Amino acid sequence: MKKIIPFLKTHKIKLGIALIVFLFWLFCLPSPLFNVPTATVAESSNGQMLGARIADDGQWRFPQMDSVPERFEKCVLYFEDEHFYWHPGFNPVSISKALWNNLTTDSRRGGSTITQQVIRLSRQNKGRTYFEKLIEIFQATRLEAGYSKKSILNLYSSYAPFGGNVVGLETASWRYFGIPTSELSWGQSAALAVLPNAPSLIFPGKNETILKQKRDALLLKLFQKNVIDETTFELALEENLPGKPHGLPEFAPHLTEKIRKEHHGQRIKTTIDFSLQNKVNYIVKEHHYILAQNQIHNLAVLVMDVNTRVILAYVGNSPTTADHHNFVDIIEKPRNTGSILKPFLFASMLDAGEILPNVLVVDIPTSVNGYSPENFDKKYNGAVPASVALSRSLNIPAVRMLREFGFQRFYNILKKTNQKAIDKPADYYGLAMILGGGESSLWDITKAYAGMASTLNFFNTSSSEYRENEFVEPVYVKNHADIPFGKVQQKPSVWNAGAIYETFDAMQKVNRPNGEENWEFFTSSQPIAWKTGTSHGFKDSWAVGVTPKYAIGVWAGNASGEGRPGLTGIQAASPILFDILNILPKSGWFGIPYDELAEVEICAKSGHLAGLFCEETKKEWIPINGTRTDACPYHQTIFLNASENYRVNSSCYPLSEMVQKNWFVLPPVIEYYYAALHPEYKSLPSFAPDCLREGENLMAFMYPKRNEAVLLPKNFDENINDVIFKIAHRFPETTVYWYLDSQYIGSTQTFHELAVSPKPGSYILTVVDSDGNTLKERIEIGQIE
Repeated sequence: MKKIIPFLKTHKIKLGIALIVFLFWLFCLPSPLFNVPTATVAESSNGQMLGARIADDGQWRFPQMDSVPERFEKCVLYFEDEHFYWHPGFNPVSISKALWNNLTTDSRRGGSTITQQVIRLSRQNKGRTYFEKLIEIFQATRLEAGYSKKSILNLYSSYAPFGGNVVGLETASWRYFGIPTSELSWGQSAALAVLPNAPSLIFPGKNETILKQKRDALLLKLFQKNVIDETTFELALEENLPGKPHGLPEFAPHLTEKIRKEHHGQRIKTTIDFSLQNKVNYIVKEHHYILAQNQIHNLAVLVMDVNTRVILAYVGNSPTTADHHNFVDIIEKPRNTGSILKPFLFASMLDAGEILPNVLVVDIPTSVNGYSPENFDKKYNGAVPASVALSRSLNIPAVRMLREFGFQRFYNILKKTNQKAIDKPADYYGLAMILGGGESSLWDITKAYAGMASTLNFFNTSSSEYRENEFVEPVYVKNHADIPFGKVQQKPSVWNAGAIYETFDAMQKVNRPNGEENWEFFTSSQPIAWKTGTSHGFKDSWAVGVTPKYAIGVWAGNASGEGRPGLTGIQAASPILFDILNILPKSGWFGIPYDELAEVEICAKSGHLAGLFCEETKKEWIPINGTRTDACPYHQTIFLNASENYRVNSSCYPLSEMVQKNWFVLPPVIEYYYAALHPEYKSLPSFAPDCLREGENLMAFMYPKRNEAVLLPKNFDENINDVIFKIAHRFPETTVYWYLDSQYIGSTQTFHELAVSPKPGSYILTVVDSDGNTLKERIEIGQIE
């Protein structure tokens, strides 16, 4: 201690200077070392490039590499810095030789190590003065002290210039050879290793001889140093030199652009399955060629894993042209939903216990406050099982079901599934919501279908439980793939598993239109619950389906909004969906969620819970809440005479001779359409002539309906046409007399339709049949201006 103190006093100035120099050396490197913009790079889940976007400064500079391929490492070390792993950041021997050469000759020779070159690159290639060299050496020693040799080599390989606007080995590998760095050959690696020393050699048609000489000299050195054998050396000499830059891969251009916006300047490893993406790209290309013949120019496809909610394939648009908006990412854009929301309504009513899967729902001409929906085929079925109405995508039953369920309730359910584009109050959409009165994106629709499937899967694989957040946002970034499904709970977040299973069971039945025999091959495909949608005016076509493993969403149409004949879900979008389904691994069918189902007796004809008078019943599994629904209302007991051709009662027939029968009876208007399609349906026999008719529902107005305004149409000559009133009578042969207010206007028989020309105003329309049965309705008649 006594010796140290005098030493410190004597050399305190020197020590102070040394401390200052040390501190300056310690903090001489900027952080980060390279503060330059980088390109955005998208990779598949296994690391293959999907696409890239240039850096903001116009340079193709990929984010820093993780490692340097061994072949390039050997090449660059033997060309640039053979003693890289042994020097402290600078090589005194090389510097001395370079200095002597520069002093004694007219040529200029550099003696920089790779570490010094990294410093020069980070300082953006400032002037090559001796003072600058000293700064490089000073900072190079600090770089060596703080970074490993591998890291320094990575920095060099990532930021070295390779000619033109190509920066970094990885970029050069793709731009000049169209391959990743891991696939570079010895000849290719050698050619790239000499470029940072003289990047101007790369221009096609110029300096190729010099570039070849440098490359071949490096290969010879590698051979002489026993890095490569003779055969490899000879083969490498025959390899082509870098030429005109290649275009970078574009396997998912719209996803790459999405990544550029959301993860600007980063290298993002996505969840995309590279093989599947390629196959889907090919399918889209083939179908786009076909659809373009009908001037349908845009397609979008989304494939996701149901259980992990990660995106497996992403095609934001078809390979069309700028004239047809090829840069628009359709997946994210709200489009008219058509009928694609109908499964959500079906599941909602099953979940609430307000319908059963196969209960008859009404399909007759309907008008609600001036809104008159129509089925796609312009026909009516009278009544159809609810599951059939869904699989055939009938519009009228869907509207009537929504009116019964309540569009505010349904709107609230849609909000739970995170349909972001449905952002106006429920009253804005009204009943038209179920037929495309609202908009949603392919992203949100496919997400919702996947959420339904995931709910069912989790229920079946857990202890009959649910997760709090099933309808979460899908992810496409691999290291963000931990989805926040939330806590496990006893109640579902939206629909229970029983309702979802029955909905999927209905959706499995392909809604093949009449005359579309070529769709028979769909039945041989692996099972899938799927639904189509077509917007008004044939502007949007949808096909979305789920299996226990995959959710597939397809949209086809024109980004411009132009409608086209044949632009329907079944014709334009469905073929794409099934082509994609056929390239996916088979995943079977969904397990039955028995804990959310109850086995009950069902009326075979009506689909309701079996009533006392239902003669034909069957056992069915239904959602538990469905056990609260009413028993079949359509079966009743009637009494017939001995020959069973007339109904009778005690007013006209002996009780002892009456024959009791259970009869399936539909209301008159429903029966009118139903009987025409079901030859097995038997209308109620009429009462015997001398019997008193007991109160029964014999007649019903078909047009106008209750609360429906009647508008008098004009013909081409601007004259007002007749309006045709129409009723359904259980016994059509009965004569019916018509009155407008108290004025008789005519009679009908068999076909109860009457053409009249009333003036605008308010009236009471009355019909009376020959047996004195009367039906009245107030009507409002207006005129089209």
